[in-house]
Amino acid sequence: MSGGGGRLLAISDLHVAHQENRAIVEGLRPTSDDDWLLVAGDVGELSEDIEWALSLLSRRFAQVVWAPGNHELWTTSQDPLRLRGQERYEALVALCRGLGVLTPEDPYAVWRGPGGPVTVAPLFVLYDYSFRVPGATTKERSLALAEANGIVCTDEFFLHPDPHPSREAWCEARVAVTEARLAACDPELPTILVNHYPLVREPTRILRYPDFAQWCGTVRTADWHRRFRARAVVYGHLHIPRTTWHDGVRFEEVSVGYPREWRRPGHPRPGLRSILPEEGR
Repeated sequence: MSGGGGRLLAISDLHVAHQENRAIVEGLRPTSDDDWLLVAGDVGELSEDIEWALSLLSRRFAQVVWAPGNHELWTTSQDPLRLRGQERYEALVALCRGLGVLTPEDPYAVWRGPGGPVTVAPLFVLYDYSFRVPGATTKERSLALAEANGIVCTDEFFLHPDPHPSREAWCEARVAVTEARLAACDPELPTILVNHYPLVREPTRILRYPDFAQWCGTVRTADWHRRFRARAVVYGHLHIPRTTWHDGVRFEEVSVGYPREWRRPGHPRPGLRSILPEEGR
């Protein structure tokens, strides 16, 4: 698969249940017929909203690549898709395949446009509570400290790990299968790693509520950007769009976030981020 010319663009955390965010998605346009779009999760919570957004984007961009966020995996009473855990994820993968959208379950595509060739790898590795509250040596203690500070992630109520016994067990399984796939990639090609969560803990250090970090990734992926030759790592979830560098690798947080966030003075304007070629090139 080839990207030809064009740009490798990215965005995440569209949260299209908000009308203002839906309008942002309706306004997204490629810069050329060859543009690809990386969507790093949290399109929405309801299956019909997810389908609406990915269907729209897949008609506009030459190729859309999706990695799931936590919100897509929620099972709520408002969604006619009542599947939980792994079955819900598999249903969303099937939905994407029907739209021609690439997922973490598909062969990794190679971008051959400007800045390529690179292997584009959408990931789904979840989190395992290993970004713990300082001083906590167990998940249980970390959760208790966060709750005492008024911090409880909604995932605890709506993100079910079935058939796995826990979210961290699901994360462990996903890390194992994903690590094997990345190790089997062409060693001659660099990668673009696309995950909803940051692969390293450092970006979570500036969270307004630091206790929330335990729902933001796993220490198991801390060296993946080095081991798997990442040209760039694309992620969202934190709702803090910015560029950081870790071990000489560019990390791009590309989220839109909620209207109350992106309306704040000084907040970056919501929109597409150019991953290749880099912004300004």
